Amino acid sequence: MKALTLGPTGTYSHRATRAIAADGDIEFTESVTAIVEGVASGEYERGVIPVENSIEGSVTESLDALADRNVAVVREIVTPIRHALLAQTGEFETVASHAQALAQCRGYLEREYPKATLEAVASTARGVERARGDTGVAAVGHPDTAGEGLRVLAEDIQDRNSNATRFVVIAPQAERSDAGGKTSIVVYPGNDYPGLLLELLECFADRDINLTRIESRPSGERLGDYVFHMDFNAGLYEERAQAALEDVEAICEKGWVKTLGSYDTEHAL
Repeated sequence: MKALTLGPTGTYSHRATRAIAADGDIEFTESVTAIVEGVASGEYERGVIPVENSIEGSVTESLDALADRNVAVVREIVTPIRHALLAQTGEFETVASHAQALAQCRGYLEREYPKATLEAVASTARGVERARGDTGVAAVGHPDTAGEGLRVLAEDIQDRNSNATRFVVIAPQAERSDAGGKTSIVVYPGNDYPGLLLELLECFADRDINLTRIESRPSGERLGDYVFHMDFNAGLYEERAQAALEDVEAICEKGWVKTLGSYDTEHAL
């Protein structure tokens, strides 16, 4: 199975993708949007993208790409995030990593290295590459990526030990499934009036469906106009989920509802 994810080798996305594909079948890019486009076009059978971190919240590029392109979500992979500080020596001026990783370790870095310059790069793996090639640069990444040439100066430097990232596996739209314990939809009401959001929530509450996440993103049409990303604990094969979705579509008759599909969750180290 040909899969595309964020690279280079050694990123947390790469670790998550190993749950669905062998290393020889995994290719890399440095853009979430490129991953979604690659799957939507049929060039790749699967893509793996991060959508939410337990400390820093949602990955907005992923949400926007899912709203703008036609793909299906067929699986969810939750992986713990273990950040380490990696460098050639204990003396450095810069700490390089993905912006999310730097944010997840903000407290540690401010406390232990207040004078260090933080440099956001495309991925944790790119930060490791920077540290491997420059004695003045340290990286934040998984301790296993240190390899030869880098020392693990400190482990588990994330601000919370519960740090985890949720990835979704995307497939061509034709592979969307109604089976699974969780469902994701994207909703554009195309309207705005008092009580609109309450009406949307009641579609699920009235049927005892737990809405696990709702987040608004700008539609791009005009200021104050929003798209809603919703996840709920029910599969589309269930009558209650079908009824809730019918009501949501009725409320959004001036807009649209994109059903990304139902899926199950897997925990991967």
